[in-house]
Parts: sequence; structure tokens; C-alpha cells
Amino acid sequence: MIEHKAKEEHLLIIRHIESEPAITQRDLSLKLGVSLGKTNYLIQELAKKGLIKANNFSKNPEKLKKINYFLTKKGFNEKLRLTYHFMQRKGQEYNRLKQEWDSLVRNNS
Repeated sequence: MIEHKAKEEHLLIIRHIESEPAITQRDLSLKLGVSLGKTNYLIQELAKKGLIKANNFSKNPEKLKKINYFLTKKGFNEKLRLTYHFMQRKGQEYNRLKQEWDSLVRNNS
């Protein structure tokens, strides 16, 4: 279960970064519902794996550094893989719940 949670967090980060490259870690942590520290850790983990890259586009040292994130080809492939596994798991979960529901309906008829 913990591994599924981590994979879902990776998938969500990848999706957010792909759709909004200039997203801040603070905004990302709010959208994910996790701490800023955990968000930073997850982003660093994805970068170490080569799934995302970060570009600093503010060269002025007096300004806050603005970072754009982007998916690498490896990151895009990982997004596809994670999405596939997520959909498989949710399909299995749906089938299990449907069987439980059908059983309850049959037993109460």
C-alpha cells in the first residue's frame, strides 16, 4: 500500500509539472496535500532518477529564483507506465467492490 501511495504521488507530481512547468513547490505541496519538505524530497527523487529536470530562468541574484520543471523522455515513459499500473489497480478495485455489492444485493433479496 505504501509503495502504491509513493507511485501515485510521483504520478501526480509528473502530471502537475507537465501541465504547469512553472509551478512552485509550495503550490505543488498544497495540491498534493503533503508537506513542503516531502514535496522537495519527491522532486529531488524524480530528478535523480532522470524523470524531470529543473531550469532556473532568473539570472538576477537579487530576484527570487524562478524554476521551470519539465519532463524528460524517460519521465514521459514513466508517466505512461505509472498511469497504466494505476488504471489496472483501480480496475481491480472496482471489480472487487462490484462483487461485494452484488453479493450484498443477492443476500438482501
